[in-house]
Amino acid sequence: MGNFKGHALPGSFFLLFGLWWSVKYPFRYLCQKRKNIYLGSKAGFQRLEFIEGIIKIVFALIGMMGEQFVPDGPHLKLYNNEKKQWNYLMNWQHATMYLFYGISGLVDIVTHSTNVLPEALDRMMLSLAVFMEGFLFYYHIHGRSMLDFHVHQLLLITVFGGALCIFLEVFFHNSIVLEMFRTSLCILHGSWLWQIGFVLYPPSGSTEWNQEDHNNIMFLTMCYCWHYAITLLIMAVNYTLVSCSLISGYTSLYRYKFKFMLIFIYHSISYYHSTFSI
Repeated sequence: MGNFKGHALPGSFFLLFGLWWSVKYPFRYLCQKRKNIYLGSKAGFQRLEFIEGIIKIVFALIGMMGEQFVPDGPHLKLYNNEKKQWNYLMNWQHATMYLFYGISGLVDIVTHSTNVLPEALDRMMLSLAVFMEGFLFYYHIHGRSMLDFHVHQLLLITVFGGALCIFLEVFFHNSIVLEMFRTSLCILHGSWLWQIGFVLYPPSGSTEWNQEDHNNIMFLTMCYCWHYAITLLIMAVNYTLVSCSLISGYTSLYRYKFKFMLIFIYHSISYYHSTFSI
């Protein structure tokens, strides 16, 4: 959809996944450092990956249905025989992007519920889905105004950077550095899609952006960097909160164990004292 909603919808999907990953990956990493906790929660992480796959498929279906069946959409009609021309190719391209994310979700489900597929295939498929988005976008923005082209060009940097990062995860599985970098690009991906929506399709009452003003390009380039700075801040806060909550929970666990040991020792001494007195 070439409108504000068409950018806000996928932007929201990427933001939700990115924010979730900014909590999940630090939690798993910190649990791995405390092996007695991680061993007990490993099955839980497998279930989370399975659920993520289902959510990906749901999001992809919502996106494809939205692209096809909006009032000004193609309604599954690719070619207009009356006008002898392709029908709403922009919507078809967007639907194709969603399709690959849906396939990625399906691979997630099979990978984490069976032993049929290789362990890293889920990362490979996600990398391919992100790459396909960038590939389609690259040929999606030709002939646009200067500002339109620039904001999508900045998005392509994020998309191809994310595809490369996820591809490296195929070979460096469970690398917290790569996972956090991917998370940061996912959040940036989502927030920048929202920014594009506000720039190209400002809500009613908002000032229109001058599409040919070079100052706007300079500002939006700087704004892109601000988006990433805020992303890093969010991730740092989430990492700190997860770490503190784990330390607090770990401390509480040991306090409970210590209290239990004291009670056990007290009752043992009392028992032996009463026995000795007899």
